[in-house]
Amino acid sequence: MPQVSSLIETLKKQLKLHGKTYADVAQALSLSEASVKRLFADENFTLQRLETICELIEMDISELVQTMAVQQRQITELSEAQEREIAGDGLLLLVAVCVINGYSFTNIIEQYRLTPAECIQQLVRLDRLKLIELLPGNRIRLLISRDFRWRPAGPIQQFFQKRVAHDFFQSRFDSEAEKLLVLNGLLSRAGNAQWQQKLQRLAREFNELCRDEADLPIKQRFGTTTVLAVRQWRYGLFERYSTR
Repeated sequence: MPQVSSLIETLKKQLKLHGKTYADVAQALSLSEASVKRLFADENFTLQRLETICELIEMDISELVQTMAVQQRQITELSEAQEREIAGDGLLLLVAVCVINGYSFTNIIEQYRLTPAECIQQLVRLDRLKLIELLPGNRIRLLISRDFRWRPAGPIQQFFQKRVAHDFFQSRFDSEAEKLLVLNGLLSRAGNAQWQQKLQRLAREFNELCRDEADLPIKQRFGTTTVLAVRQWRYGLFERYSTR
């Protein structure tokens, strides 16, 4: 039941936004914390329990449903023109990547050489592009979904491939925070498709881990880039020897 899953996911987000834990929910429901975790895992709530949890965060069920509807309207991809505008301005691209990764206004101006006025100017542009909503006090609300991605072969992806990929691989990949794996083998089309599905699941796990740690102070987190790629490919030097 996709709607039930979406509603429970929205509830979990609201609990986190209000600083409430499973332990708080357990106390409100007079259950053990383990039981509450099972309820969320099984997505199995009575209406009464759902109402009790909503009261914990000072919402009613109708407000929770409205919040879910707003989240479902969030964008998963920008238009070609929107990406082109962002890719064409290095400062705008920097701020866009920051906000997508959960940076606050204060985080951005603390970590980069931007004046408050310069940062606000870029945030206003991202608001106009519908990537964020700029709220009073320079608070930022993302308008993108959990499944947001840059357009395949779009302006942003091309920018990173042309200008970032070479720099990215200029490393020995031997430090504690680095790892490089190059895998090569023979797969059928079915095996290749199965491997792509595993990569996609890994990407979702990475995004979930980023969300789980979003409340940690920014000084305890560092930029982590993972490149996941698969293609039917042969080193160019070998092409002249190929019989197909």
